[in-house]
Amino acid sequence: MTSLETYFKNSQPLDQYIEVMTENKENVLSIYNSFSLPLNDDRIEKIKSLNYSKVLVITEDWCGDAMMNIPILKHISEALNLEVRVFHRDENTDLIDQYLTNGTARSIPIFVFLNDNFEQETVWGPRARQVQHFVEDTRSDVPSKDDPTFEDKSAEAHKIMTNRYKTDSQLWKYVYDSILDKLIIK
Repeated sequence: MTSLETYFKNSQPLDQYIEVMTENKENVLSIYNSFSLPLNDDRIEKIKSLNYSKVLVITEDWCGDAMMNIPILKHISEALNLEVRVFHRDENTDLIDQYLTNGTARSIPIFVFLNDNFEQETVWGPRARQVQHFVEDTRSDVPSKDDPTFEDKSAEAHKIMTNRYKTDSQLWKYVYDSILDKLIIK
């Protein structure tokens, strides 16, 4: 099995990944520029004393959750001086298969927080709990796949979620709090 160190070293630096994005670059940059870390958050100082130095992000450019979560992670990583690299999930599913959501889904993004020795300290993703509730509520009216209205209802729900992800600063705060809480609790 490939080591986390090998995956990390063979992945793109975060800024390079954002630079070459083709689907969600504008939205990632917009969220990054619109979000700022809360002032005087004691958790940041506490986390600085912990054993984190790197983040391996498993994602894809087309992912709406990644579009919202990566800009928040970028701010956090800058505050904590963490090196962030991006691994493309679809290029090799061996890595994501180690981080399946609910044991079955290759959901992204997944943030694998590593120490100096490339050992996993904790994992976050793909969504903050409150964002998951929002997604479930939004998708609650989508019928089963065999229903003739499935495609239209699914597309409508996706549009609602994407628009909120791009504009709702409360969702961004939920992501921020969720990541920091995970780093503290491990």
